[in-house]
Amino acid sequence: MAGELVINTDRVQKFVGDLESQMNALSACTRIFATLSDRLHSLQRSLDDRSHSVESNLQSLVSSSHQALDSFFRRMASLPERESSAAAVVEERKAAALADLDNPSPRGACGLSESLRSFARRMDSSGLVKFLVSKRKESASLRAVMPGAIAEAVDPPRLVMDAVEEFLQNKSARVGVTDKRWACGLLVQAMFPEAERADARRPEYARSVVERAAALLDVWRKQVESVTGAGGDGEESDGAIGPAEAVMILQMVVAFGLKSRFDEGFLRKLVVDFARRRDLAKLAVALDFGEKLADIIEELVKNGKEIEAVYFATESGMTDRFSPASLLKSYLGNAKKNARTVLKSGNNNMNSAEEASAIELSAIKTVVKCVEDRKLESVFSLDSLKKRAAILEKAKAERKRNSSSGSKTSNKRALGPGSSSQSSSRPAKAPKFANPSPSFGRRNPPPLAHLSSAVRYSAPYSYPGPGAYEAPSMTAYTPAYGRSHSPAEAQIVTIQGEYSPSATYSPITHRLAYSPIMDASSSASLYRGAPYVPPARPVNHGMHDYDPQQHQYPSYGQ
Repeated sequence: MAGELVINTDRVQKFVGDLESQMNALSACTRIFATLSDRLHSLQRSLDDRSHSVESNLQSLVSSSHQALDSFFRRMASLPERESSAAAVVEERKAAALADLDNPSPRGACGLSESLRSFARRMDSSGLVKFLVSKRKESASLRAVMPGAIAEAVDPPRLVMDAVEEFLQNKSARVGVTDKRWACGLLVQAMFPEAERADARRPEYARSVVERAAALLDVWRKQVESVTGAGGDGEESDGAIGPAEAVMILQMVVAFGLKSRFDEGFLRKLVVDFARRRDLAKLAVALDFGEKLADIIEELVKNGKEIEAVYFATESGMTDRFSPASLLKSYLGNAKKNARTVLKSGNNNMNSAEEASAIELSAIKTVVKCVEDRKLESVFSLDSLKKRAAILEKAKAERKRNSSSGSKTSNKRALGPGSSSQSSSRPAKAPKFANPSPSFGRRNPPPLAHLSSAVRYSAPYSYPGPGAYEAPSMTAYTPAYGRSHSPAEAQIVTIQGEYSPSATYSPITHRLAYSPIMDASSSASLYRGAPYVPPARPVNHGMHDYDPQQHQYPSYGQ
């Protein structure tokens, strides 16, 4: 019995194992069936979607073909009328051009508009560019009359492209680039005035015209890529590209529909590098960058060009993603931070304070102009900024006024007591020496007026006291150094001695002595003559011995 029970248990275990393997196989088949069912359902859905897409494409193709056929039939029907009108216009312009060639008007005889029309009728692109350069000071008037003048040309696109081709040749040779760049920019702007509008209806050009424009732009692109560095936001050298050239390139790309022929990275780089030009925001929208325009705006914000980002955001309608108020606040915050940095680096001196004030004032003016241009007063108030700008302007004017007054005061020459306000023509005084008795011979006084003998000897001569032998102190001469002296303020006494063959000659008897005194009636110091008295001790003059005891002064009667 026990053996039979063991045998029956093994059979049961085997049966259970077979049953489990069959269950696993059945579950695997179920999973495979579910996977296949899902795959078949997805294929069915994809097939349905594609069939619907094909049907919609067929419908759109049919409708577009009907529209194209209708447009074709309309154009075919209008061809005779358009041909006759175009022929009339061509004949009219041809007659005007021939008349200008046969009877050229003298230079300066006609007005600005007529001169431009004359160049356009003759298709003289070189003369037109030279004329524009000569009239550059009248740029406002030129911009107003240029579109009408270009329309008078027999082939306006050819006229403009001839001028652009000549400019590119001069740019390669680096001859007369700056003025011709400006003139060509004026021509391109007048030729394609609607290029900056994304919704503008652009004229259709012949295939040959488009191909020539593409060839010119390709040459231009190679010149740009061959230059290692661009000219920056405001710099335009002969070799480097500047904002004016970037605008011209993008205008021609938009006008002739040549975006597909250029690398999008090249066009995007032009937009980002020269975003400071206000018309580049409109051109960027017209180029139809799509979602990549948001990346351009983000790049501008990262580069610290928040003002340019505001123009791009408002022009493209992305103000919900890029808030103008937050961008303007960020720009002002960065400007204030830069001003504080400049002030701190200069140790708060006057120059650093002026530079910091100029940075803040420039930022405020830029924000005010941006808000007024884009009509953002409702989202960004300007009252506090205008008050701050007025305070900075007032402080700037006050510093300028104080600086000018201080410079005038420092330029004035110091005047002594009793001197007039007029500047003295007296040369600079001689330097002081350690000798307490200053030498008046260095001052080189001008020749003094000769006085008559009646004035010179109007009183009895008296000998001076012992005090006359003492040298005057430096204090007595101090008031005299601050002013010029006229000859009339000094009296001269010429000391004459009786001539005797036995007397010893001394040149001291012919010297002039000055004794400064102060007039009690005025603060001016006067100079009067006084006899020169030699010192008490003998002075050895070599072969000319002089003894003050032997020298006698003559007496003169009244």
